[in-house]
This record gives sequence, structure tokens and C-alpha cells, in this order.
Amino acid sequence: MISAPTDGGSSARRETTTRFGQVRIGGVALAVAALAALGGTGTSHGSTSTVTTAGAITVPGAVGSIPAAGTPSGTAGSITYALPPGSVADWILPIPTTAANSVYNVFNFESQMWPPMYYTPNGSTPTVDSSLSVANAPVWSNRDKTMTITVKPWKWSNGQTVTSKDVLFTLDLIKAAVKASPANWASYTPGFFPSTITSMSTPNATTIVVHMTRPVNPTWMEEDILGSIPILPSAAWSKDSAHGPVLNFTNPANAAKIYTFLSTQSDSVSTYASNKLWQTVDGPYRLRSFNDVTGGFTMVPNTSYSGPHANPMSNYVGVPFTSDAAEWNAIKSGSVDFGYVAEQDVPQIPALTSLGYNYFGLPDFGDYFVDYNFKDKTGHFNSVVAQLYFRQAMQHLENQAGQIKAFFGGDGDPAYGPIPVYPRSPFLPSNAATNPYPFSVQDAISLLKAHGWDVTPNGTDTCAQPGTGSGECGAGIPAGTKLAFNLIYNVGTPIPQQVEDLASDARQAGIKLSLSGSNFNYMIFNYNDATSPANENEWAMEDFGGETNSIYPTQFGFLNTGGPGQLGDYSNPRADALINQSISGSNPAAVTKEASFFTTQLPVLWQPVSDYVWAWKSDISATTPTAIENLTQYDDTPQFWYLTN
Repeated sequence: MISAPTDGGSSARRETTTRFGQVRIGGVALAVAALAALGGTGTSHGSTSTVTTAGAITVPGAVGSIPAAGTPSGTAGSITYALPPGSVADWILPIPTTAANSVYNVFNFESQMWPPMYYTPNGSTPTVDSSLSVANAPVWSNRDKTMTITVKPWKWSNGQTVTSKDVLFTLDLIKAAVKASPANWASYTPGFFPSTITSMSTPNATTIVVHMTRPVNPTWMEEDILGSIPILPSAAWSKDSAHGPVLNFTNPANAAKIYTFLSTQSDSVSTYASNKLWQTVDGPYRLRSFNDVTGGFTMVPNTSYSGPHANPMSNYVGVPFTSDAAEWNAIKSGSVDFGYVAEQDVPQIPALTSLGYNYFGLPDFGDYFVDYNFKDKTGHFNSVVAQLYFRQAMQHLENQAGQIKAFFGGDGDPAYGPIPVYPRSPFLPSNAATNPYPFSVQDAISLLKAHGWDVTPNGTDTCAQPGTGSGECGAGIPAGTKLAFNLIYNVGTPIPQQVEDLASDARQAGIKLSLSGSNFNYMIFNYNDATSPANENEWAMEDFGGETNSIYPTQFGFLNTGGPGQLGDYSNPRADALINQSISGSNPAAVTKEASFFTTQLPVLWQPVSDYVWAWKSDISATTPTAIENLTQYDDTPQFWYLTN
């Protein structure tokens, strides 16, 4: 599964929703992914293995490095963390709704207090970090229809032990939430978990057994579904009023009342720090203060935290900024400890060292793409884009290496399918490690000529050989059809430069792209065939940014027929079968086959991904380099940060 689209804008590179859960597009509040042909045919920076030099860590595909850990000062302080514009947390109940499913609610805020059962990523690597997970890996039986989960002996901040009853409470609460509305849990797809639960039992204080109606892929369930579920405190939260009695939450009617009460409390943003509900936590931090206007907050260590951490732990302080310029000025003045490097400030990265900062960047684990509209009948585009050779020709016209150099300042990496080359995923298929459709205007021209097109470089190609046979244009493409169609793009940096470059290269192959600028929200709401069918002939291609992959990167919800995140109605029976295996088969590598298919079949035009760069003061270290790496994945683990002087 993948998360909601990202807009490609400049603020902190991309403001993205969580990596867990299906694509969510439509009536929801989404958190936000004229040049000559560019030179360059190689890949961007990065090696094939982690390198350690004089204690410093260099990660494949990264810019910068993570220095060797410094000597702890032995004292705790307050470490400040920059919050980009528009990142005010507005939901604290750790069952994020579709509308509240942003990294600023979930990773930077809620997960500090209630970490998920299965914590991801492990640094920058898109895998489970078992040391930070509150439960042991599920044990599967009954042909993958039954999972047995054992919780670790962690403590709540009130001294009570986390138990299987708490897990049962959590799942019953989520069931009540989605029964009231599917939008009440961002990771929910109707007809899937938790709707598939038939029964649950807690044979002892540490074990819960969950039976389901049909098999699921164990890796998908652990990494994508359970990886989005924290454990909630049943003893403290099983009530329907502030001073009411503890209710039997296994009664669905009571669970519904409890959810209504907790969600109402979560709506009261101004009371986040004063509401006693939110002080019962099992994560590394609890909330001390919160400014509901600016989004600024201070968290203090949870002294009962059972997971690994620095000793002593410092306070974690979220510092809001009204603009990227203000945030960059704070870095230059040394007034923030951890700060992001916005896109427009990338050329100034070399100055960070002299400013007293280290820096490190990698792409977020996701993909950028130009989406095709397979329903647009304007100029027979629906029939043209249905031809694989046409999509192959377009991919040959995408100069990824040149765009990385020109528009990302070299701070980016290639992506040839739904799984990018970096950060390295264990599911990366071999055909996506190198470019299967290298940039070549001539190769694009050759493909078109071989399929019946009269190619006119710097003009407009026309179909000269209609028909479905060898050397002909393909089904539904009459003689004289022109390769001329529109491409609507998000005006956020660097998308305009990228599509202008694509249009320039396409023109050399006789393909005319008429560019039209728009904005992210307008595009998502108006150029989406499922939610705006009246506009399905208004756009042929669109570039709003991209998606953030889940750790188990199935395209379920996005590229399966009728998926809730479909934009342009791509449909392929083989794709559907592969996606079904990814979520219901037993093979953990099923998603690799799925990604391999999409790498060659090109349901979208794949684009390079830009680095998300972070800077931190040189007198701050972490007990593990993964606590710095994960910043590039919109994640942060401040419990590992410490002062060195």
C-alpha cells in the first residue's frame, strides 16, 4: 500500500502523509510531492554499499555523511527540531483519520508518545526496526488466516504493564472507528483489515490471537497494516466521558462510545497538554506544552520508557517556522539544532559545515511520476496511451540524470519504477536497479517509426499505418492521429523545470506536449477520473508530485483496477493478479514481482526523486546513526540524540 500523494513543493522538499495506508484522494484534507535537452547519462551520487571512513557513515545514494558519535556530555538539555510551514499538529489520538494522516501528526508527534507495534523504518532502510517495536513478530498459522502476537514487557508511563488486553482494546477501537466511517482510520480499505477479523482472544497477558476470514500476506500485514497501529492504554482510555467508569470495550456499542469520546477529545487541540488522557504513554516522550496556534511543542522524557534510548534523554522541542526562508535563517544563526534544507537552499549546502552543522540527505522512500489518463478520448489519447510502445518511447524521453544535475543540484537519485534505487529496499527488483529505458531521443523515434508513425522532429507525428498488426499504430488509432496532447503540472519547484525539459525532448521526437500550470489541491480534486468523471477528457497527463511508498511497497490502492487511489484508470489483469499475491499470498517477495512488472509496463512515466536533506549542530550526536538517517524518511527518534558539550 502507498500513502497519499505528495506535491513536490519546496517546503522541506515534500510535505507528505504517512507511509502506511492506501492512496487517499478526493474529499479529504491532504497534507502536502523552456530548457534545452540536458546532458548526462550516468546515475547520481551514491555507491552500492555503506562506507565507514574514520568513523563517519556514508549511506548509498546519500549526500553528506553521519560523523562518528561524539562523547556524551552527561547532561540533558532541550534539543530543538524545525517544523516546516503548515505543519501544525491537529490530531493526537493515535488512530489517524484520513484527513489527519500527516507526518507532522503521526511521526513527529503521536509516535513519540505511542509508537507502533512494528516500527519502521530502520534508519533510512525501509524495513522493520525490531528494537523499537512494542511487539514481537507475529506467528502465522491456519494458512495465514490466523496471527498470534506477543507484546514485549513494556511499561506505561503510569507504571502499568502493556498487555494483550491493550492490543485487543486497540483493535476493537479501530473496528468501531471504521464502522462509523471508513475515513476514521487512514490505513483502512473497505473490505480489508479489520473488517476481516472473525474473532480475537487473549490466552494470557502477553498474547493475542486474531482470526481472519481470508489469508493475508504476512509481510504486508506486519509492515503496512500493523506497522501503522500503536498499542493504546485500555485501563486509562476505556471510558466515554472524562470522569465516567471504565467500560467493557469488547461490547461493540461501548467501543463506539469510547471512540466518539476519544475523537472528540482529539478535536480539542487547545487541551492537548492539559488533558490527562494524553499523559498515559508508552513511547519515549510525553507532552508538556503545546501551542495550538503555531504548532510549537515541548516533550519531556517518559521516565518509564522501556525501549532503547540515550542516557540521559533531552527534551524534544518542535519549533515552528512560517517560511522556509525563516527556517534557513535560523540555521545560519545557529538558533535551531535540527533543521531541514529546503529545495531552494540546496546550493548553500556546502556552507553548512562552516556554520557548525553536519548534513545528510536521501530521497524519501517513494516515487515521482507523470500520471497518464487512460480514459481521455481527446485526440484518441486513450488508445495511444494504451500502447506499451508509446509509454516506452515517453520513458526514453525522460532524462533522469540530467534533471538530477540541473534541477536537484545533484542531490537526487534515479527511480525506474515504483521502488526507487535509493534508499535501498530489500524488495528492489533487478530490472529497477539500472535504467531499462535509458534517455535517448533516437530510441523513442525508432519505437514510433517501428509502429507506423510518421515522425516529424520538432513538428507533430501522425499515424501513417493504422491497424493492429505488426508495424501498425494499434487498436483505436485512426490514420492521421497526431501525437499532441496536454500535460498539466503542479507549479511547485522543481516540477515546472522537469516537465519543460520533458516537453523539449519530446518535441525532438515529434511529440507535442502542451503544458499548463496548476496547483496541487486543484489537480487532485479536478483531474481524477474517479472523483471528477466530468473532467476525464480534460487532461491527458498530469504531474502533481508523487507518492510515498509503504515499507512493503505494494501498489494496492493505486495501480489495481478500481483502486481508491487511481487517478487515470490504469487497468491490467496481470497487474491485478500480482497485487493480489502481494497482499494475500504467502511469498514475502511477491511485491518484488509486482514492482518488476510496473517497471517495464510503465503505468506512469517514472521520474527521479530528490533528496530530503537535514542539518544538525556538530555538538549533537546520536547513539546510533539510524537516528540521523531516518530524518530523511520524515521520521525522527530524538530519544537517541544527545549533547556532546
